[in-house]
Amino acid sequence: MGKKTLPLASATSPLWIKTVLENFDNFLIDHANCERKANALLMSFIVKYPDRPNIIPGLIELAKEELDHFSETYSFMEKRGLQFTKDEPDPYINQLLAKARHGRDDRFIDRMLISSIVESRGAERFKIISDHVSDPELIEFYNRLWKSELKHSNVFLIMLYGEYPKERILKRLEELINIEAKILDSLEFRAALH
Repeated sequence: MGKKTLPLASATSPLWIKTVLENFDNFLIDHANCERKANALLMSFIVKYPDRPNIIPGLIELAKEELDHFSETYSFMEKRGLQFTKDEPDPYINQLLAKARHGRDDRFIDRMLISSIVESRGAERFKIISDHVSDPELIEFYNRLWKSELKHSNVFLIMLYGEYPKERILKRLEELINIEAKILDSLEFRAALH
């Protein structure tokens, strides 16, 4: 893909982009919701982990970027006359979060690693979208988001490396990357980011 990101254990099926392009309006609504929830998650990390001051500035920066992405995605919705619909549970995210361990440190590590994996998967999918849509504005937007998500996936890892031994993080990361591939393989394709 040209830029370094997490080595995911599987690639997105071509059937996913086919499903997205068949109902791009639904995809945009879901995408906006994903950006909104990413911002909320980052803000919740700041509240839950005030004893980790080294990561708070990075979380604030990421939260601002996710809010910008939400705003931009919402602008595309407005141009198409779209409104939010009831936000459905995201089976991909919910199954990943169900794999997070308990215990303060283990849960923190897993939530950060899951965030990194989700950003990496998002980067892969935004690149696929930018390669398949025909609207020049959407091509530019999703190409820019691809680059941003690549950066985000690495930022979570860098934060964790400042808190724990790298070997501990990489061992759990490998486990979660394999879990993510199995979850992805088990899901039906939807006009959604995940």
